[in-house]
Amino acid sequence: MTTLQIINLAIMLAFFLCYSYQFFYIPVAWFKKDAPHREPVMHRIAVLIAARNEQAVIGNLIDSIRDQDYPADKVDIFVVADNCTDLTGSVAGAHGANVYFRNDTTQVGKGYALQYLLHCIEDDYAPYDAYLVLDADNILSPNYITEINKTFSDGYEIVTSYRNSKNYGDNWISAGYALWFLRESRYLNGARCRLGSSCAVSGTGLSTDFAASSTLFKSLMCRSTRKPGLKF
Repeated sequence: MTTLQIINLAIMLAFFLCYSYQFFYIPVAWFKKDAPHREPVMHRIAVLIAARNEQAVIGNLIDSIRDQDYPADKVDIFVVADNCTDLTGSVAGAHGANVYFRNDTTQVGKGYALQYLLHCIEDDYAPYDAYLVLDADNILSPNYITEINKTFSDGYEIVTSYRNSKNYGDNWISAGYALWFLRESRYLNGARCRLGSSCAVSGTGLSTDFAASSTLFKSLMCRSTRKPGLKF
């Protein structure tokens, strides 16, 4: 065995050991039941969307939000058109969103855009109970907000959700993403939640209270500083 093969084997074993604990989550996901929800509270929810040159898809997302089975008077949609060179803001407004425009080529990234949007909402509107962060190319199932509100009503500060690829059948890359999202939801976050542990949170499909949202967006700002233009 050559030196290079030994190094490759050592790296492989190191990664295996780092991730092997996740095998424990598989039987947890299969056999441990979810705890029952508390009686849900009809929270006032602000949907936050940071969008840059998303005119082709953002209307579909807003329409899916407006088609929710959750009470429409409890949901407001806010879009920050961030450094856009297309009609993202106009399209979002035409579909019923409250739109703010941001042009800042120094502080670039989703975290900065969301923090800006949060400050605008704080200045112009009464506080909301929850802030739901979505990406402009998402589409929601009709009961999405109802379901995420059930878990938020259980007292969590941050709630994440299951998501999947819209085009999972197109090619092996999209299929791989779909399998990854399924694994993350059922065999990672789902199992952790059943065990009373914390879940992994990423940049879309999550709901927070005001204090947690401010902290979360600041962490995204730090990531954006390290890698400008990164899409989460």
